[in-house]
Amino acid sequence: MKGRLWNGCLWLAWRQQRVLVSIGAAVLAAAAAIAAYSRSGMLADLRSGMFDHCRRGPIHCTRPDTGVPLLLDIEPLQYLGVVNIALPVIVGVFWGAPLLGRDRELGTHRMVLAQGVSRGQWFASRFALAAATTVALSGLLAWLFAWWWRPAADRSYGLFWYEPTALSGSGPRAVAAALFGLAAGTLLGLLARRVLQAMGLTLLVTGATILVLEWTHRTRLLVPPHTYTSAGSIPKPPMGEKWSAGHYGLVTASGRRDDLMTCPFPSGAQLRECMAGHGYVARFYEANPAGDYWTFQWTDTAVLGGLALLLTAITVLVLRRRV
Repeated sequence: MKGRLWNGCLWLAWRQQRVLVSIGAAVLAAAAAIAAYSRSGMLADLRSGMFDHCRRGPIHCTRPDTGVPLLLDIEPLQYLGVVNIALPVIVGVFWGAPLLGRDRELGTHRMVLAQGVSRGQWFASRFALAAATTVALSGLLAWLFAWWWRPAADRSYGLFWYEPTALSGSGPRAVAAALFGLAAGTLLGLLARRVLQAMGLTLLVTGATILVLEWTHRTRLLVPPHTYTSAGSIPKPPMGEKWSAGHYGLVTASGRRDDLMTCPFPSGAQLRECMAGHGYVARFYEANPAGDYWTFQWTDTAVLGGLALLLTAITVLVLRRRV
């Protein structure tokens, strides 16, 4: 009997969510087709030889004859990154908020529970299908971005790892963010009296959370930058693939760091004279190396995944008391 009830719950969950599952599959198929087409063009450009003289690093590569910057067409790739960043908001608003909220608003959950289905089964059947689809969709979109991005990753003519569409639109972070959006929408759909109200609240909550995390990236609040120094007036180590924190300066023998504007000379006798006059023995800059891509990724994954688990647990507790 319990097995038949559980199968009935899953069947009903599928009936209610099959349109959304189909839309997700269509979005994924369209993104895959665009990625395959655009990536093939990217590879053709790279194999043409016009980029062979370009070096890795942030300095733009130019045509030897005209000096015009050489850039790959990465705009479609960046659009996919934007979609991945916005996915938790989209999932939360259009999937999470109505997931339980629609039944609550219409009162149809009472009919389901009257058939001997427990609150836990009602929640688990709907949330499990939504969560599995969210993981599959977000994971495949993140993988698609990484596959498309790889030939032009961290190149002056491509896309650097620290740009928002790459840092926040790829990797396990994208999956955790989508699950957070689903969990937030589900809880707010259960708490709000109307689905439209829940959708609005979900938009605010998920959007604000994503913006706060983007702010922590720019300020390096959760992943502090590394400090790179060079003795005397020797040129600073090249930036390369590092993400500059915008902090440059001079170091005294005691280790005190001062702003670069104390001696605003790039090199030469003026810089040496100024450094000697102020007692500076080295120069420094702060930046995150390319390896910090994964530090950012796992930090965001832990934050967003932890929030998703917390909100899901709260949803279960609310179900026991309010439904």
